[in-house]
Amino acid sequence: MTRVMIKGAGDLATGVAQALQRAGMEILLTEIAQPLTVRRGAALSQAVFEKATQVEDLQGRLAEDLPTALRIIEDGKIPVLVDPDMRSRAGFRPHVLCEATLSKKNSGFSQDLAPITIALGPGFYAGHDAHVVVETKRGHDLARLIYRGEALPDTGEPGLIAGFSSERLLRATAEGQFNQVRRIGDLVQAGEIIAYCGTTPLIATIKGCLRGLLQQGLIVKPGMKVGDIDPRCTPDACFSISDKSRAIGGAVLVAIMQGLRKCK
Repeated sequence: MTRVMIKGAGDLATGVAQALQRAGMEILLTEIAQPLTVRRGAALSQAVFEKATQVEDLQGRLAEDLPTALRIIEDGKIPVLVDPDMRSRAGFRPHVLCEATLSKKNSGFSQDLAPITIALGPGFYAGHDAHVVVETKRGHDLARLIYRGEALPDTGEPGLIAGFSSERLLRATAEGQFNQVRRIGDLVQAGEIIAYCGTTPLIATIKGCLRGLLQQGLIVKPGMKVGDIDPRCTPDACFSISDKSRAIGGAVLVAIMQGLRKCK
């Protein structure tokens, strides 16, 4: 059985986990103690806050340690382990290590960490930092496998959805505790108060469906991404894996199959 450790459990990592579990692989997700996932309705990282969560056919469970994680895998579910430094890697002994934090920078990832290493998005050089880098930018090259070189650089501008780009993002207006007024899946109007950053209101920029919103109670800083409005107004899409995540999940599966063939 192929064992895969995925660093990160956000919405893109969840799409990867679905593709790999459906292919019969054993998956372990690692996270930080307070995940900053915005698309929480479609991310297994929510298990860190709620102990258990479900996204489509995936059942995520918070694991307190590696032995617990292995039991969760045996039960057909996906463990989420708070282990930002991947210290459990030595005990888990993954065949594949996937960097899916989308941090856009390399914080110690190396192709020497596992027989097959895959990194999502910019900040990694294929052939040095990882065996394969997967393009994550929407457009013609989305999900392209890169075996030498880097993904397209981060522009700071999100991809277009229904004609909107940066307008659909919600960023913290002040430093302080994040307190929700609306919930993921709500239909909102431009000008509505979505949440408070400390005592400063966060205002909806466009009309649409609130697709993502940071976890209640976290501390935010000005400019930090805290929400996402989908102008297509489809609430069900807030709680399912996106087209982008599915494409990247399929690409990672192909990269693993190619890597396993080479390892024989």
